[in-house]
Amino acid sequence: MSAWIRQFIPPIQIHKQGPLANRRVAVKDNIDVAGEPTTCACPEFAYTPLQSADVVQKLLAAGASLVGKTNLDQFACGLNGTRSPYGAVPNALRPEYVSGGSSSGSAWAVATGAADLALGTDTAGSGRVPAGFNNIVGLKPSIGLLSNAGVFPASRSFDTASIFARTVAEAVDALNVMAAGTTLPIDLRAMPEAFRFGVPARPEFDGDALSEAAFAQAVRQMEALGGTAVPIDDAPLEEVALWLYESALVAERYQAIQSFFDAQPEAVIEPVRTIVGGGRGHSAADVLTMQIRLEEARARLAPTWQDIDVLLVPTAPTHPTIDAMLADPIGLNRRLGRYTNFVNLLRWAALAVPASMRPDGLPFGVTLIGPGGSDWRLAQLGQRFHHATGLTLGATGQPLPAPRPILPPIANGMPIAVVGAHLSGMPLNWQLTELGAQKLAETTTAPIYRLYALPGTVPPKPGMVRAEDGRALVVEVWQVPMAGVGTFLRQIPSPLGLGTVTLADGSQVHGFICEAWAIEGARDVTEFGGWRKYIASLNKG
Repeated sequence: MSAWIRQFIPPIQIHKQGPLANRRVAVKDNIDVAGEPTTCACPEFAYTPLQSADVVQKLLAAGASLVGKTNLDQFACGLNGTRSPYGAVPNALRPEYVSGGSSSGSAWAVATGAADLALGTDTAGSGRVPAGFNNIVGLKPSIGLLSNAGVFPASRSFDTASIFARTVAEAVDALNVMAAGTTLPIDLRAMPEAFRFGVPARPEFDGDALSEAAFAQAVRQMEALGGTAVPIDDAPLEEVALWLYESALVAERYQAIQSFFDAQPEAVIEPVRTIVGGGRGHSAADVLTMQIRLEEARARLAPTWQDIDVLLVPTAPTHPTIDAMLADPIGLNRRLGRYTNFVNLLRWAALAVPASMRPDGLPFGVTLIGPGGSDWRLAQLGQRFHHATGLTLGATGQPLPAPRPILPPIANGMPIAVVGAHLSGMPLNWQLTELGAQKLAETTTAPIYRLYALPGTVPPKPGMVRAEDGRALVVEVWQVPMAGVGTFLRQIPSPLGLGTVTLADGSQVHGFICEAWAIEGARDVTEFGGWRKYIASLNKG
């Protein structure tokens, strides 16, 4: 293995078709790929599994190809990317700086274009800090959303596989494949256009003035997107963050490799050996006491979400050089986890997105945090934020592509695109909400439709028809429970009906269409780009 990636030649592929066809995926080397060694960055520990991890199997079944295994901080213990016998992984944009860890090689592979997607793992922030340091997206799913079968544990209670991508939409593509069949409750509500976001009342940046300025800029950007900043006291979160390594919970790291560690402690490099060895001295009573305290903290902090939709924090307070990290490997690593360590302990969801490039050429990223199950809501806002930055993709210099609708996997419901009186705040929206329908996204159609104000309809309704000279029109996608679909359809009057609507990203959903005969003599309102703007123009008149 190089310091970055051990390549599969040729790449591993099972199916050539599927939602992830032509996507090249790298896999962190604590996640099993059948027939390939899993080293956890410890050659003496390596084993060769007969079966791939569940998340890997799902990616292959969806058409992805595996291009290699990636380096990591040994046994996924670290946030910096320097703790590996295979070498420190450099930052993709400035190699004298750390890449972040422990999923260092996975982030490097995506940032440089060696892979389109990469799997990491995240216990303390290993799927987020490397994303922030390499100008890419790091999606840290809610605990329990993805299967951990075939993922070698760091701390079994708090681990999850994570996803690196260059855009939020690509990360969600992989999430939808890997989360298929989950039983974890999912929040299907769309992130509102106007939202409230928490920010630390007294954010800490370890004396890094450039990061402090970059975070202030990110807060302003979030406000420009319709957000209202709400300062919060995050001292309770900092307290929980410290428990991951500085309490009896560290015993889980020792338990994960106990037999190997006791037999060959010399094979575990420093400072990993010191950190893992620190778990030996805790009794079962110590661990149980901390588990009780953790449950109490989860209950105490659950009201955090009563006043905010999302929490915005720096992904990391500062960005050290490799030399600085090697000079202070434990203290500096601890400070990198200031805004990450508490998330999995509280079973929350998180999404790291690029925010800006600092004047010194280093990327700065922020993390959006929400309650468990809010993964897709975070992704909707994260995509809006990322695309508003105007940044390029990773270290490739390529521009951001057009944003795409962020939709969760649909279970026991039908996604329906509405274009007129059923939009949020419009007269017939109650027909959706009364059935328990939930708004998934606001997006636009492909540029192949025209919109007409149908005469004599009460309340006023539009007719959308396909046309060669069409344009993109604003629509909302709602999930209607299957039990209520029939009731909803019976309320749709002629000449409207339910057909197939093509969205901006090329995907298709059921949606309102109009019979062509009905537009004769109707006013063409396509120029407004959507029904809501047309109605607003009438009210102004």
